Amino acid sequence: MSPLETSLAFCTNFLFVPGTRSDRFLKALNSGASGVIIDLEDAVGPNDKETARTQLREAWGTFSAAQKKQLVIRINAPGTKYYGADLSLAQEIYAPCLLIPKSESLDQINGVAQILPNTAIIPMIETALGLDRLKEIANAQQVLRLALGNLDLQADLGMVCDEQESELLTARFQLVFQSRVAEIAPPIDGVTTSTTDENRISADAARAKRMGFGGKLCIHPKQIGLVRQAFDPSSAEIEWAKRVIKADYESHGGAVKLDGRMIDRPVVILAQRTLNQAK
Repeated sequence: MSPLETSLAFCTNFLFVPGTRSDRFLKALNSGASGVIIDLEDAVGPNDKETARTQLREAWGTFSAAQKKQLVIRINAPGTKYYGADLSLAQEIYAPCLLIPKSESLDQINGVAQILPNTAIIPMIETALGLDRLKEIANAQQVLRLALGNLDLQADLGMVCDEQESELLTARFQLVFQSRVAEIAPPIDGVTTSTTDENRISADAARAKRMGFGGKLCIHPKQIGLVRQAFDPSSAEIEWAKRVIKADYESHGGAVKLDGRMIDRPVVILAQRTLNQAK
């Protein structure tokens, strides 16, 4: 199966779980999250990296084939002393998808693709250099979609953002824009640090959807339902999308009007994306 055929391309929410907490792996998979990220990076201290790899290795055989399709492994960043061992583990267990933090170059991504030819890759953009090289990263081999590391990007740029992270609107637009140009799945927005402020979580998720993101990272199970609610198409949106696809089919791809609105290729693409999310 091509990396671009994985259902992870259409997941609207991804829940992080620490790699050292194997007791939470199945809980995360059963939490209602459409994607689960087993984290070997930020959630694991320097002295616990090998423990996290061991726990992941031992747990991997207990996952069903369907569960493995939900899993993403966040390895440590390229250039760190943990990177090589993480890649070796990913190769050993045939990891279906890797989240690569602090992605900053085409060579980094293509290098991973050569080692893991059947693994989908999600580069995480969280540095100024990664943002500057966004186009080449989006077009690298086996890239499924991009992800925004909003907190690390703020720190790298020396930003002090307001509650709405208005200062990152340009960066968010660039991820959406370059994803569309590269013809990969819509990007994944970064985290909301609050796990209790439902209004903030919902507002952040709604902003992400309006801007063209296809999903959002979650740090707590409480966030999943709110993020899903923001991204999942309504019944009216699904019905509209079906009508658009039908009108496009009947016109053999030519321009046609529906409810007084011109249906051209961008509208058809949006309708298809809505139906993919509904699945």
